[in-house]
Amino acid sequence: MQTIQSPAVENEPHPDLALVERVRGGDLAAYDTLVRKYERQVFRIAQHITQNREDAEDVTQDAFLKAYEKLDQFQGNSKFYTWLVRIAVNESLMRLRKRRTAKTVSMDDDIETEEGFVPRDFADWSPSPEQNYGNTELTEILTKTIQGLPRGFRVVFVLRDVENLSTEETAEALGLSVPAVKSRLLRARLQLRERLSKYFRRPDGTLNLNAKRGSSPSGK
Repeated sequence: MQTIQSPAVENEPHPDLALVERVRGGDLAAYDTLVRKYERQVFRIAQHITQNREDAEDVTQDAFLKAYEKLDQFQGNSKFYTWLVRIAVNESLMRLRKRRTAKTVSMDDDIETEEGFVPRDFADWSPSPEQNYGNTELTEILTKTIQGLPRGFRVVFVLRDVENLSTEETAEALGLSVPAVKSRLLRARLQLRERLSKYFRRPDGTLNLNAKRGSSPSGK
């Protein structure tokens, strides 16, 4: 006899909503819980965008402070973390504007308006930093390669493939449409694969993503 799962289980409110309500009621310890829960993820996102540890630390503090000050604007229609990520991304971009006052920073930098055609066999390629790059050397290579992506691609890639937000959550956090997120993610993966290939190219031209620490990028 098959059991049918109650739809109510799927629609249970996220635990963060209870913490948010406690904060609204004056429980600062509840907000400390939210900070401890998400500060590492927010810091990583900020560091990927600003590419500067000190700026990332400042952004993390500013993001949590702004989220606390604007908590009455959180409607609960999305996850608290998704809402927090959007604040962190905006704070990171503001930090870049202050650092580079002569240059306008936009999430649309380097984004083509015509999608064109892309190879079908690359569409589902999704690298896992923790699985494929388990040692320090390869992790550093991956980090530097991600930092070399155009900003609009990099942010989408970090949220989707590093922080594991869903496509819908990423779109909401960045104020983009779902198709735009999918397009940027695909292009980010394509560029990342192409740039990583020089480190892991075998003599026969195929990729070796299981390269061992200590081997040279050329395979010699």
